[in-house]
Amino acid sequence: MELNDQDIVQFLRADPQFFSRNGFLLSEIVLPSQHGGVAVSLVERQQVALRDKIRVLESKLHELIQFGEENDAIGERVHRLSLGLLSARNFEALASMVTHNLSEDFKVPHVAMRLWAAPQDQTDADNAEFNDVSAEIRDWANTLSTPYCGHRPGLDISNWFDEVNAPLKSFAMVALRGESAFGLLVMASEDEHRFYPEMGTLYLKRIGELVSVALLRYIL
Repeated sequence: MELNDQDIVQFLRADPQFFSRNGFLLSEIVLPSQHGGVAVSLVERQQVALRDKIRVLESKLHELIQFGEENDAIGERVHRLSLGLLSARNFEALASMVTHNLSEDFKVPHVAMRLWAAPQDQTDADNAEFNDVSAEIRDWANTLSTPYCGHRPGLDISNWFDEVNAPLKSFAMVALRGESAFGLLVMASEDEHRFYPEMGTLYLKRIGELVSVALLRYIL
């Protein structure tokens, strides 16, 4: 009786212990090398396949470790921001700290914040953060349920940034909210790839929430 490939496959699947009883065959069966050259035994072929799997797993593990380290670093920066927000003793100190933290810790080239809520202390009204904001920007921010990342979204914010020597090409915008949006935190860069639509926004959202809660102490 002549057996075909399918018959042999079915037989081996039906008798998983076959090679345990006939282990000598593992060293006698030879297979073409995957990488060319001479044929190798089944055992050697299995060793090559196992080494390939180990390399893939090592690569994935390295990637996971790298992601974990990056997340730990970002988490530490957000923690420092939280401490700074808690320690700020007045509005000017808080606004300055937010700009400094995002610029130094997160390496954001340009940071601006605008609030359209009234300040509790009228002396704070002279700060740039309370400059007039158009109704268009207010309405847009109120619809911003998650941070916006990408090119300028057609809003006139050109006067929000000082000393910009090159066109700003990418933006991250986070609505500052209480019961509704009362402000907008904007980060910008000359690098068009710094902020892009597909980037993760979890930490941006958390930063927006932290800054929002801290600001509620200084607005009506």
